[in-house]
Amino acid sequence: MSRLQSSLRDLIKVLIVFTVCTCVFYMALRMVHEEYERQHRYDPPGGAAVKVYQPMEQEWTDRLSIFFRLGE
Repeated sequence: MSRLQSSLRDLIKVLIVFTVCTCVFYMALRMVHEEYERQHRYDPPGGAAVKVYQPMEQEWTDRLSIFFRLGE
């Protein structure tokens, strides 16, 4: 009987440690998520930024050819 109680006590200890570690990990993930949520990712760039993309007028057949070739 004492062997069963010892095993049960060890199982409860493992479950408690697992639960505590899971809660700590979850809270750490929430903190990291909140930190990244505060950042403004879509602010306009500052300084001497230059727009480098200027779409060119292309025939639809050329665009279709590029689509099939590159798989975009």
